[in-house]
Amino acid sequence: MKTVLVASSKGGVGKTTIATHLAAQSALSGHSTVLIDADPQHSSTRWAERRAGLESAVLPIEGTRRQKTAWNSIPEGTDRVIVDAPAGAMREDLEAWLEHADAVVVPVLPSSLDIDATVPFLNTLVKHPRVRRGELKVGLVGNRLRPWTNASRQAVELLQQWPYPVVAQLRDSQAYVMLTGLGRSLFDYQSQHVREHQSDWQPLLRWLRR
Repeated sequence: MKTVLVASSKGGVGKTTIATHLAAQSALSGHSTVLIDADPQHSSTRWAERRAGLESAVLPIEGTRRQKTAWNSIPEGTDRVIVDAPAGAMREDLEAWLEHADAVVVPVLPSSLDIDATVPFLNTLVKHPRVRRGELKVGLVGNRLRPWTNASRQAVELLQQWPYPVVAQLRDSQAYVMLTGLGRSLFDYQSQHVREHQSDWQPLLRWLRR
């Protein structure tokens, strides 16, 4: 069973969008997938409930109360677990997830405020024994990028100087908002325009498969 934790100490960075897209991609690939919703807003749960009628449904599990209880609620035979962590959580708030995760995905927006707010979170992560020993990999995702702007290009250049790899650069698109509201993802569609955005996710998916 492979587990991915999507976490950030900064709210509004697209954490739930990334978690739900990873869950959808996993389910569409034929994996039995669980989405643990540890965010009090429960946006991931509502997304999964809207998707319940599809063959590629994702099972939502409540994760805001006790992390160990949520973990023990995962059904036997589950192949993939995606954890949508609560906004603003630091390392000490995520201990149970960090013990089970195979990878941590950290979304970062292309602004100095968001980048500065992420630094303390990454500094606490590096102190975790599993991260320090190299057992738990951490990857950064530049999110809502506008590659044609200097701000986005400079943000990516700055992120690439950090000790964690930039494992994806996702372009800004209103499609994410619409799809999340429908319980869908980019991976549910195959139009030319959608495939261009799907290509942004391929480096992240390859990194997770390693």
